[in-house]
Amino acid sequence: MKIGILALQGAVREHAAILKQLDVETVNVLYPGDLNDIDGLILPGGESTTVGKLLSRYEMLSPLTALGQSGLPMFGTCTGLILLSKHIIGSSQHHLNLMDTYVERNAFGRQLASFEADMNIPVLGHAPFHAIFIRAPYIVKIENEGCPLLEWDNKILMAEQGNLLAAAFHPELTNDTRIHEYFLQKVKKYRYS
Repeated sequence: MKIGILALQGAVREHAAILKQLDVETVNVLYPGDLNDIDGLILPGGESTTVGKLLSRYEMLSPLTALGQSGLPMFGTCTGLILLSKHIIGSSQHHLNLMDTYVERNAFGRQLASFEADMNIPVLGHAPFHAIFIRAPYIVKIENEGCPLLEWDNKILMAEQGNLLAAAFHPELTNDTRIHEYFLQKVKKYRYS
């Protein structure tokens, strides 16, 4: 199994380190050719407007959208959640337009409003997950096949839709591998179906 990590900006090394703990091979994705032979893709945090512009500049938008539509498992954290969404409230930035979600950017405020909290995510079992939010977005609304996995204070903070998984926080900044393991189950299903 080989997981691509979009390496234009953000917590690339941290995602790679979590996957290394799980004995999963990774490849940094910078150009369309880097998408060959991957079984899944992680879209890490960063600055969503900047990453969207870089995706356009490096002609990555169409190939990524096509892969997502074809069923390749994709996991977006923070900025990745924004990029996966079909609707970004108050923004016309470049994005992949894949997930039936309405997203609010920087929804908790500026950098000083970043926070950490233990949250119960039922699909991960009974132990709470220590979630780290940095200038985090949240999902305002999900339509069609989308399914919320974590809701807090009337905000959807983690969701899935078929081959897509998205979190408003940064699981790669913890030592807890459960969310990455959950994503890898999607990858295994895709790879062996």
